[in-house]
Amino acid sequence: MIIKCDAAQSWQLLFQDSATPIMEGIVDLHNNIMWVLIAILTFILYMLIVIIKGFGHNSSHPLKKIVALDPAAETAPSHGAVIEIIWTIIPSLILAWIAIPSFALLYGMDETIDPSITVKAIGRQWYWSYEYSDEIGFISFDSYMIPESDLEKGQLRLLEVDNPLVLPTNTHIRVLVTASDVLHSWAIPSLGVKMDAVPGRLNQTSIFIKRPGTFYGQCSEICGVNHGFMPIKIKAMPFEEFYNWAVSQ
Repeated sequence: MIIKCDAAQSWQLLFQDSATPIMEGIVDLHNNIMWVLIAILTFILYMLIVIIKGFGHNSSHPLKKIVALDPAAETAPSHGAVIEIIWTIIPSLILAWIAIPSFALLYGMDETIDPSITVKAIGRQWYWSYEYSDEIGFISFDSYMIPESDLEKGQLRLLEVDNPLVLPTNTHIRVLVTASDVLHSWAIPSLGVKMDAVPGRLNQTSIFIKRPGTFYGQCSEICGVNHGFMPIKIKAMPFEEFYNWAVSQ
């Protein structure tokens, strides 16, 4: 039996399990960039140790020839043109190597592919409202956090809600995000989504959930005294089950 990590856990270090192609891309990009950063850090630490151990006491140290700081040199010190070129070109190439793979991911995050369902998420102090407005008919409801005193066994503190957002799997979904009062942010880590909710403005993102499950998120923009009590809960199910749920509302 495979147990998915779709909610934050105590002392968690890694990402939650991916449930969308976008989140899979984010995790892959992170893992690839991490190796580059480890290599850079290792090189810098090595150079730091080499310089500390030998640069100050060895007049023939090879680095002194590069930066032209050899006090015994007969010629006048240069302006370090070689080292200037090296530490300008190499970091630029490394940054380009890191940035270019992210372009496709950034494009995919903004692209909306002929959505079958449109959901509107409205941030309010301090709960979320949802509206469906497609062929399934108009459905709207509010989603409040369940107080700790009312939680049932197995439910998660500060993450459970009375009315979760229900979405179909393997379906292109458009989510419109806004707010009615102050800034909020609709964020679900497993889906790779974090969209600002701005009063008077509609922001758009798309979701394609690959597997059934229950996914948790929270408001990720400080919005007042009860900012920590605005959880997001999404139940993803096959389209047939979703349709039956929508018809019953």
